[in-house]
Amino acid sequence: MDDAGRLSCPLSLWERARVRVPHLCDTPIMPNQTEPTVNAELGKLLQGMMRTCLVRSEHTGLIADQPGAQIDNLITAVGRSPVAVEAEFMPNTGEADAMGRLGKSIVDQPRPVEAAIALRYPSEFKSVSDLESALLEAKFSYCVFYDELDKERNRMRFPASGWLNGSIDDLADLVQLVSVPQKAVNVAADSLQTGIARTAGILDEQERLRPAMVRAIADLLGLRNVPQTRRMACAIVANALIFHERIAGMHDGLRPLEQVCGPNVGDRKRATLAAWRRILEINYYPIFAVAKDIVEQMPASIAADILLILHGTAQTVDAAGLNNARDLTGQIFQRLIVDRKFLATFYTLPASASLLARVAVAKLHDIDWSDASTIGNLRIGDFACGTGALLSEVYGQIGIRHERAGGDPENLHKVMMEHVLYGIDVMPSAVHISAATLAGARPNLGYDSSKLYTAAYGRQQDGGVKIGSLELLKDSVVRTTAGVNSTIAATVNPNDDNGLPNGIKIQDDQFDLIIMNPPFTSNTKHFGADDGVSHAAFAAFNATEADQDDMAARLKEHATGTAYHGHAGLGSAFAEIVFRKLKPGGVLAMVLLFTAMNGASWNKFRRLIGEKFEDVTILSIAANGHDMSFSSDTGVAECLVIARKRHESDGATQLASFTSLKERPRGLAEAAVISSNLMRTGGSKSLADGPFGGDVIKVGEMEVGETIVAPIGDHASGWGAARLNDATVAQVAHGLSNGSLWLPGVPKEASIKLVPLAQVGTLGVHDSMLTMKTHKGPFRKGPPSPTATYPSLCNHDAEYESRLVCRPDSQMRVKKGNERRAVELWKTASRSHLNRDFTFGAQALAVAFTDDKSLGGRVWPNIKFEDSRFDFAFALWGNSTLGLLSYWWLSSRQQSSKASLTRLMIPQLPILDFRTLTEEQVKFAEETFNVLRELDLQPAYLADADPYRALLDYLLLREMLCFDQSVYEGVRLLAAKWCAEPSVHGGKARPPDARFVS
Repeated sequence: MDDAGRLSCPLSLWERARVRVPHLCDTPIMPNQTEPTVNAELGKLLQGMMRTCLVRSEHTGLIADQPGAQIDNLITAVGRSPVAVEAEFMPNTGEADAMGRLGKSIVDQPRPVEAAIALRYPSEFKSVSDLESALLEAKFSYCVFYDELDKERNRMRFPASGWLNGSIDDLADLVQLVSVPQKAVNVAADSLQTGIARTAGILDEQERLRPAMVRAIADLLGLRNVPQTRRMACAIVANALIFHERIAGMHDGLRPLEQVCGPNVGDRKRATLAAWRRILEINYYPIFAVAKDIVEQMPASIAADILLILHGTAQTVDAAGLNNARDLTGQIFQRLIVDRKFLATFYTLPASASLLARVAVAKLHDIDWSDASTIGNLRIGDFACGTGALLSEVYGQIGIRHERAGGDPENLHKVMMEHVLYGIDVMPSAVHISAATLAGARPNLGYDSSKLYTAAYGRQQDGGVKIGSLELLKDSVVRTTAGVNSTIAATVNPNDDNGLPNGIKIQDDQFDLIIMNPPFTSNTKHFGADDGVSHAAFAAFNATEADQDDMAARLKEHATGTAYHGHAGLGSAFAEIVFRKLKPGGVLAMVLLFTAMNGASWNKFRRLIGEKFEDVTILSIAANGHDMSFSSDTGVAECLVIARKRHESDGATQLASFTSLKERPRGLAEAAVISSNLMRTGGSKSLADGPFGGDVIKVGEMEVGETIVAPIGDHASGWGAARLNDATVAQVAHGLSNGSLWLPGVPKEASIKLVPLAQVGTLGVHDSMLTMKTHKGPFRKGPPSPTATYPSLCNHDAEYESRLVCRPDSQMRVKKGNERRAVELWKTASRSHLNRDFTFGAQALAVAFTDDKSLGGRVWPNIKFEDSRFDFAFALWGNSTLGLLSYWWLSSRQQSSKASLTRLMIPQLPILDFRTLTEEQVKFAEETFNVLRELDLQPAYLADADPYRALLDYLLLREMLCFDQSVYEGVRLLAAKWCAEPSVHGGKARPPDARFVS
């Protein structure tokens, strides 16, 4: 007992230790976290982030044939495949456990495990005290294993090597992406493809027997009467039947598919149309209105055959149990459009749409994603919605963010369909597909109306014309109550109280996000265009030349004073619309032709972005062929532009983050990883930092792209920091155009005086002024002659354009009565000619020299200097590595290995300031030219392996400009880097004997 009468106890072991070693009192007890403990906490957090899923941690008895096996975390959801997550503390990997789960049947799930994730916990987790916080703040490393080979990459592991790194949000995102039941999707897609093919074959046969009926269906869709249109018509009917099957049990009086078009139904056409009229009284107007109109055009016997076939197709698709739009339409219908090119239509690829939507939604600031009412106040639009892929991806991203914040995505569906999402297109078929895509997000949930409209387009009943969404350039109302002609019913619900009687009102400063892949066509007459096409942008829907002329005139009137330019195409007009309709702080997200970066006709667009937007992100692809586009099979380079409209009180940022991907993302998981990287880094290395490259983007161990920050204030010269394989090349080109010669591997920069060509030389007259009757051209083009009075260099012939000196390939013969005009134009002749359309993979020369003066043609316009001796220096500079780089930097680079300069861009071409050369340097240039004039240069894409190009570089840099050896060596390394650019070599194989020449 102590003095107070309390029972005294001996000191504990810990207390005795503290007496002996006092400093132990400052050492906390370190918990020992076990793997099961961490797994359970991870499962709890994932469950809170994915309310529509069931997460089970450390459970046994889940695998059908292995009741004793334990899965670390199993995530299941209705309509999805189970996903197993097997985790280990680093340095262990868990890969073997994850692979062992593939193909396993889960006792309470209809599908086996098709994907499993191997997750590595940081080893520090073993000793953390606050496990929840540690998991929420951690950067995990993980990979995915698939049950069968990824068809795109022929592999079962993603990434192929190395590990993905991300947060718990990234992990949850990946779980949902890989839970798509790909085997069920494949079965459904195969069935849908077969059904469409069989029924389209019936319409193909009817084209011969009942051509008027088939033409009427094409007119309904606003498309030409071709096989593709007939496939589209059958796809629309199939899609409506699929949705009919899904919603039949949701509404009173709506009979299931078996009772309206099954094999035991007598009059399938009558029964189906009656059911669809009932559906139209409820909702789903854009989905069923077009399908109903198509079936109404068919005789009863033809409709019966088609409906019976597609009835079976719809039941097979429904049996697949795909309950989410990104499964049903995004995975199936987009597969038919894109992967198999079944409908031969150009739309945004699913992975590209996902990438664009993810980056765009991430730029929406100050949104409480947990608050459904806040989300309901958003306004999101696509005024050329096509298949609805972009709107669908944005919807998906918003749903994910709401779920991560603790909300239920199902609660968003009605408000998203009725108030948030706006889609407009001029094709009823496109609006149908968009509606099916968006409504399919929650096919079990109804809605009263939608903001999906077919815009009036072409000649109208009142005799005037409409130009679809482009009406928004001048008006806030898009007319929607008429289609492309008086026989077409609009896909607008007449009971929609949110619209106007004759249209939809789209006010300025209304939208939070506008995402678009606008039409690329330009409002110009193209050489070789089909007869009857006077304005390519308005030649659809069987428009007459008079219709096209009137629509073009309407666009010109509406677009005055905007960012639109006829040669840029309709994309520039839609960019102006997007700017006007966005509220300050709203986000622009567009897929555009790559010429938006450098094309002269896109100058006003670049000014708009540079002056009116901030937080600008631009993505492009450095690959070639179809891989350089984000859309399906366009065959030309594209870019993604995402930016936030700034408030008027804010100053212009004048900077943008440029990301060049080595190839377009091949799947939704890869798109998610890339966008996550972009949102984390944003780009920290600058174009002005010197030749040290940008921030590398990696997927596992694979480098998939590079990001660099570059100025966008120079609207006229364009933005060259895009579509790059190696940002170092762009950094050198940027420095060069600003008077700095800083080369890879060279420790310091040197000075060099470059100026725009217009300060030193003059561009000759346009070739149309020489020969075209409309421009009173005094000449007719004839064959070359050594005694020609007016010789001309007009054409490209790589065989005869490998030497600095080229022979004129034509002569200009004077038309009678035009002698005086001919003499005047001859004054613009010169010896120097610039290559306007330079195919690096085939042609050697950027600058051609003719021994005597000659006129130029379209591809070889004249360049004339006041001091004719500059011709020699221009030929040397233009064909040197630095000259080629400067040309490439300014050019459009939209096509593989082909770079173009418009006449508006040529005066801005950076060239050496020949006026600063001494008399000795000018003479040396002429002497050097005469040494090299008869040497055959190799095509430009082999500049690094061309001994004569190396000699040219040496004589120019070392002898004429007096740079030291390190500069010459840096230029030769630069040549190798430049030749490795896909936009230079165009995918062309190098000859086996092509070796680097130092």
